[in-house]
Order: sequence, then structure tokens, then C-alpha cells
Amino acid sequence: MPAGAWISTQITTIGPIAKRGIPNVKKVVAVASGKGGVGKSTVAVNLAFALALHRTRPRVGILDLDIFGPSVPKLMGLDDASEPHLTSSGAILPLTNHSLPCMSMGFLLPQTSSSSEDTPVVWRGLMVQKAVQQLLFDVDWRQGEGLDVLVVDMPPGTGDVPLTLGQLVVVDGAVIVSTPQSVSLSDVRKGIAMFRKVDVPITGLILNQSYYKCTSCSSPQYLFGPPDRFLEVAQHLGVRVLGQLPLIPDVSVKSDAGVPYMLAGKADEDEWRGVMSGVADAVLEAVGLPS
Repeated sequence: MPAGAWISTQITTIGPIAKRGIPNVKKVVAVASGKGGVGKSTVAVNLAFALALHRTRPRVGILDLDIFGPSVPKLMGLDDASEPHLTSSGAILPLTNHSLPCMSMGFLLPQTSSSSEDTPVVWRGLMVQKAVQQLLFDVDWRQGEGLDVLVVDMPPGTGDVPLTLGQLVVVDGAVIVSTPQSVSLSDVRKGIAMFRKVDVPITGLILNQSYYKCTSCSSPQYLFGPPDRFLEVAQHLGVRVLGQLPLIPDVSVKSDAGVPYMLAGKADEDEWRGVMSGVADAVLEAVGLPS
């Protein structure tokens, strides 16, 4: 049997696993990308804040499932935070900044002389799966009445982590992030196919770094190519386009400072924040929460 056929057989013949909800969480939204480096974690964190700032004021948290390269601690301004506390029953208490609770593997890594950013995770698959399960089911999200929405920042690709999430958890929607390049869109197709294989509904696509508007330009500059191919892929796959985010230098500046860009001003004053607010509307509607 060819190697590729054997791998496919192993995936499709896995016995049925009963999916369950995450304790104290009503809805789970995964933010994923087939390829790394497309700004997925930045989008995930800002989507969480766009949801939290929505006029219906849902209770929102963010879970970083990127075991090998956690970005949420930096993006949340918690990269130097101390290790999380435990409840009397051994559950992990999330850390909070900007009034939003979050959890990440980055909080659980041992500190070096500088920070946990320098500590690599060198684990095999079974250890990764165990860590993912603990982050999914052993975090205490109660925070009063619990969460309405948990935004899950996924690692890139279609490996152990997204497969574990899709098989074990009732995921209410997946938001897929891409950039305009064909190499990114190729991986988007694979990611969507993987989520559909494990019965995770695709909420829609976000095109990040779609265009740039300089202060002296009258029209958008498509630095990474026009969005035509992206729109074609979305139409071919039957997936909704949630929004196209422009390239804004201050998004990177704020992210490096640990301040989500959604907190930098009002949505109606900035195109990027306006698009993200629209994405939040669409996500709430898709998962069945007031929008």
C-alpha cells in the first residue's frame, strides 16, 4: 500500500470519539490557518476583543493551543507573567489582562534568566496531545458565570493539535486566516478539508494584509498581490469571506507592546478595526449568539 494511502486509512478508520463541550464555555470558535506567518494569532486576539467589545457584551476568553510557538502571552502583554495558580481541585486559573482571561502553554513553561520565550518545547506527539487535553479541559473559565465564547488560537497546519481539538471538542465554528499569496491559499484548502473531515463548521475566511493605503495614495496598494485568487478559492470552496484586513503598521507596533489593536480606538475611526468588528458580528451570528 502506498504511504499516502496508509496515512489516509489511519485517519479515516479512527473509531468514533464522543465530542464534549469545554467546561464553563458556551461556544468555541477556532482561529486557524494552514500556513504559519499569516498573522493568525494577531487576528485571534483581536477577534476576541472585537467580540468582547460588541454591543451585546458577551463574556469572552482566549486559549492559545500553539504548543510549540505560543504567541498569546506576548500579544496580551503577559510574556513576563508568573505561572498560573491552581484551584483546590487542581484546575488551572487563566491569567487576565485588558479585562480578558487567557491561557497559553507559554504561561506553563519554566522561566529562564530572561523569560519563558526562550524555553523551547521539545516534545513528541503523545506529550503534545496530553498538554492539549489539559489546556482544553483543565482550565477553570468560570469567571462568574463562565464564558459565552472561547476563541482558540490554533497552531498552523493540520497536525496533532487541530485534529485533537476537532475530535474531542464541540467546536461551533472555525475562522480561517490567509494572506493573498498562492502558497498560503494552498494550505487554506487543506485546513478547510481537515476541519470538514472532523465535522467542524467553517464560519468563514479572513484575508489578512490584503492591501496597504499610504498617506499620499488615492487607491489601495496590493503589496502581496490582488485578492482575486483568494475570492476565487472562497467561492470554489463555498466559504464566506468575513473580511479583508488592510496592512496597518501600527497593528504590529501595538502587538509587540502587548496591546491588541482593537483597544487602540473606536471601530468607526479606523478601517482595520471596522472590518474586525464586522467579523465579530458574523461570528456571533454563525454560532447562534445575539448579534
